Amino acid sequence: MASTDSGMEKFKGTWDFVNSENFDECLREMGISWLIRQAAKAVTKEKMTISTDDNGKWTVKSESTFKTTVYEFTLGIEFDEVRADGAEVKSTITYDNETGRWIHNAIDKQGKKVHLERFIDDEGQQQVEFTCGNVKARRWYKRIE
Repeated sequence: MASTDSGMEKFKGTWDFVNSENFDECLREMGISWLIRQAAKAVTKEKMTISTDDNGKWTVKSESTFKTTVYEFTLGIEFDEVRADGAEVKSTITYDNETGRWIHNAIDKQGKKVHLERFIDDEGQQQVEFTCGNVKARRWYKRIE
């Protein structure tokens, strides 16, 4: 699995949330409280902006009526991330040149692991596949900028 950002450029831009599948079940498996899961389900508008600077530092900003979260990373280097539910996790993001996928692995303080893969599908939408334990979920975003 490569850590280069040569293929990451396709993720840059602004994306609107379209739909999700099995997301509440994945959040439950992650140990996220019922109250926060209900708030997450109520979000119908979410905008995600992905950008990079000249030094290879990437920024992901997610804005919704529930919360705005921002995290910055350099490919292949572990970083501290605060999820939208406030949990602190250790994350590493890489890019797999063979599959064209952005790979994001996170582990919380209790040892719970979450694996995410981002990719652009045949319709040009960004899909995010989540895996936590044996539970899988998916979210779709369409590019607006």
